[in-house]
Amino acid sequence: MGKGIFQKMPGGELPLPRVAATLGVTIIEVDPGAGTAIVEFDGKEEFSNPVGNIQGGFLAAILDDAMGPALTAMLDENEFAPTLELKINFIAPVRIGRLTGYGYVISKGGSLCVTMWES
Repeated sequence: MGKGIFQKMPGGELPLPRVAATLGVTIIEVDPGAGTAIVEFDGKEEFSNPVGNIQGGFLAAILDDAMGPALTAMLDENEFAPTLELKINFIAPVRIGRLTGYGYVISKGGSLCVTMWES
């Protein structure tokens, strides 16, 4: 396993993707061996719904961007794993502010991987 793109971002070897910059992403830690990532986000006012919480579509993007580094860190340098399906159950509102997400690879097969996120 080579040094993939998400190992190059925290040290500044590669810039964050535009979507990550929009979400205010800071990659705190990526562990390719464990298939885990710790990622922080800016829960911005611009992401709020009419009652002042972060709108579900932005949360979905945040969740996807937390799980991506965990999986991508386990891939070979020329591999990429786009999101095939994203299932979310919202159980509580998320307030504006700094958010920390923990991405985990649950299963990595030949053509399908399963990831999980928690905060």
